[in-house]
Amino acid sequence: MKVKICGLSTAEQVKTSINHGANFCGFILNYPKSHRFIDFEKAKKLTNIKKKKTKYVGVLVEPKDDELEKFSKLNIDYFQIYGEYTRDDIKNIKGKFNKKIIMALQIKSEEDVLKYKIYENEADILFDSSGLEKSLSWNFDWIKAVPIPKMIAGNIQIQDLEKINKMTDIVVDVSGAVETERKKDLTKIKEFLLKVKEINENRTI
Repeated sequence: MKVKICGLSTAEQVKTSINHGANFCGFILNYPKSHRFIDFEKAKKLTNIKKKKTKYVGVLVEPKDDELEKFSKLNIDYFQIYGEYTRDDIKNIKGKFNKKIIMALQIKSEEDVLKYKIYENEADILFDSSGLEKSLSWNFDWIKAVPIPKMIAGNIQIQDLEKINKMTDIVVDVSGAVETERKKDLTKIKEFLLKVKEINENRTI
């Protein structure tokens, strides 16, 4: 099990995530409706923090070409994209801006899960709720049979990790569960990452 801590907005949050083993750090770049949104100058500073083995992800909602151009200058490894895009759109974005892509699918029904087949050879797939800035739950059992590595998000709490651990090739994308009063809580970030480490260690025994 791997972990992405998303919606980071301070250097302390980023460093805490990296130092406690987060595989990915996510930054909300073009969606000011979210309380986790950061402007370009802050994103530039945060993504210049030495990331060790952690990957940096720029989260974008229906980005325009000029936004993709602008954010491609940041020291990020991935664009995580929400919106209606064709397979060719994603292929072109990946090639033009030299970024790996996480295609975020908003899951409202079990049928929505099958959209992964459109993008599976061009992008990593994130199965998320339809909430965007709202942390909404959905039925993770819908993706049990998906035969590819996958990322999941949607109001994931620390007590959900044992159940999620039964899936293979999984990345847990968490945000709200490591916040207190809509701000990232360093203690909760540490606890979440330590729990994942414990689960992974037990899994290999």
